[in-house]
Amino acid sequence: MTRHKKTLMALAGTMLWVLPMVAGAAASLGIEWGGSTGLGSRDLKATITSVLNVLLGFLGIIAVIVILLGGFKWMTAGGNEDKVGEAKKLIGAGVVGLVIILAAYAIATYVISTISEATT
Repeated sequence: MTRHKKTLMALAGTMLWVLPMVAGAAASLGIEWGGSTGLGSRDLKATITSVLNVLLGFLGIIAVIVILLGGFKWMTAGGNEDKVGEAKKLIGAGVVGLVIILAAYAIATYVISTISEATT
């Protein structure tokens, strides 16, 4: 055997010996370990749900701002058809964005509740 093969075999043997001990130690630490280190002890599903709610809420606010901006452009267009066309495009883009955000929220809620029911 070459020197590299011997090194790889020794490394693989060491990993096979060490990994079960590491896994056992991690399993025995439990969720309380996160609280004692300042990482928190919330369930992963609840954390993911909170992050998704904040992210989709932020995107919803941006979509509403786009719609309001389109409405403002339309009001200040002064009859200029080019500006009215831009305003209609902005409003349309904002509405499509809101529909996509609501659909994403519905899908995420369904998936998270299904996973939650399947794992409990």
